[in-house]
Amino acid sequence: MKLFDDPISGNGYKIRLLLSQLNKPYTYQKVDIGKGETRTEAFLALNPNGRIPLLALDGGQIIAESNAILFYLSEGTGYLPTDGLSRAHVLQWMFFEQYSHEPYIAVLRHWLKHLGRAEDEEIRERRAKGYAALDVMESHLKDQDFFVGETYSIADIALYAYTHVAEEGGFDLSNYPSVREWLSRVAAQPGYIGIEEVPDG
Repeated sequence: MKLFDDPISGNGYKIRLLLSQLNKPYTYQKVDIGKGETRTEAFLALNPNGRIPLLALDGGQIIAESNAILFYLSEGTGYLPTDGLSRAHVLQWMFFEQYSHEPYIAVLRHWLKHLGRAEDEEIRERRAKGYAALDVMESHLKDQDFFVGETYSIADIALYAYTHVAEEGGFDLSNYPSVREWLSRVAAQPGYIGIEEVPDG
């Protein structure tokens, strides 16, 4: 397999983390978003949407969208439940991550950490919505260790990627004890790697 990814991407980190925990070999292809490398003719031929991460399978098939890649890679492993209701709950949290979490927490991290954007009204509005997502997570995690049942799954990976670096987007997690405890549990999982750990190639 070959993973096309930019090392600054939390979405790419989701895939790198799961691949490490699955102990699956793969080739790493760095794609620099800042230099427009996702907009080249060659990359757009792989993914017309021009986004990373992108996973190229050994047979030549391509999978785009980080959570779709997580779902594919986790099939038949302990990171994806086998019963239908639990699988639906995994997807529920992964959809939540993409719709209610990532557009605010991830985007602010990118704007502030990587683009150096100054605080403005749009940032404050997005931060309020990011805190609303954190409120939902805090409420859910008060009663359980992980997002689906008591088992670490790709739902946790999807939400962990940007939550654990939320402070880089100006979020204060001090009022979210359950979220912080969950972050520690995820970081203690076998095969864990940090967001800055990228294969040589």
